[in-house]
Amino acid sequence: MEKSKKDQIYEAAARLFRDKGYQATSMRDLAKEVGLQASSLYNHFPSKADVLREICMNNAQRFLAGMHEVEAHEGSASEKISSLIRLHVQLSIEDVTSVTAFNDEWRHLEEPHLSAFLQLRKNYENRFQAIIVEGIAAGEFKPVNPLILSYTLFSAVRWLYDWYQPGKKITAKMLEDEILGILMEGVRK
Repeated sequence: MEKSKKDQIYEAAARLFRDKGYQATSMRDLAKEVGLQASSLYNHFPSKADVLREICMNNAQRFLAGMHEVEAHEGSASEKISSLIRLHVQLSIEDVTSVTAFNDEWRHLEEPHLSAFLQLRKNYENRFQAIIVEGIAAGEFKPVNPLILSYTLFSAVRWLYDWYQPGKKITAKMLEDEILGILMEGVRK
């Protein structure tokens, strides 16, 4: 299935934001990357800020949808955190450029979108930490500070988008299993 022009623009923008940085990327750079005249690009997006907002909000929604799915399933806190770590790994390796922009360039969002994005992010983090608290209370996890543990887990998978290349000797499944094993071994009581 061929990607829509809008999806092509998202991917090209995320790639440029990753390689050049948001501030150094122009709409003219983006138009050239997708084979459009700059004036035609404006028919899809009024500004570079709108492209970044869409990338960040779309990715935030993907993480929140994953969280909702995990919370909807019965299971232990350990199983839920494992599922969320898998979600982070999968999203980081399936859409490297978008996750890069989402992780690194969100600071350039303009208000009111910056506040909305931060609210979505905080919502996700709070729900993640609530599962950790549940796991500690159930005796599944070591009694640690849930905030520190959640940020440690997030940081442990944040590098993936910068390193992982499909087609290497390490498959996505191998990577997911290894990371999950290492992280969960350190968390379980």
